[in-house]
Amino acid sequence: EVQLQASGGGLVQAGGSLRLSCAVSGATFDEYAIGWFRQPPGKERAGVSCIGVSDGGTDYTNSVKDRFTISRDNAKNTVYLQMNSLQPEDTAVYYCAVVMFPRCHLGKSWYDYWGKGTLVTVSS
Repeated sequence: EVQLQASGGGLVQAGGSLRLSCAVSGATFDEYAIGWFRQPPGKERAGVSCIGVSDGGTDYTNSVKDRFTISRDNAKNTVYLQMNSLQPEDTAVYYCAVVMFPRCHLGKSWYDYWGKGTLVTVSS
């Protein structure tokens, strides 16, 4: 069974930084792409960033480009999302997910397994 555990959320002031981690178990980690999604209060869940296998590429939604960086450590079965210059509009529950496919996609319908989210709150 594939399991994902997201962590690293918290309360931060605008302009601050957080690093989210997503630990994956039960899957051949280095064969699958991983995505980060977020769901602001009262809104739909949407893709933030994703990373393919090896150097299979990364993608970011426009609103986080140049502020967020996704990376993966295959030895630790973990994906990270470094979030800098956080703004109140980044406030959301952040989720990570696995797609049983090597390429990266931001559409949530691609993803097969989801972890529980971690809350990020950015105060102004």
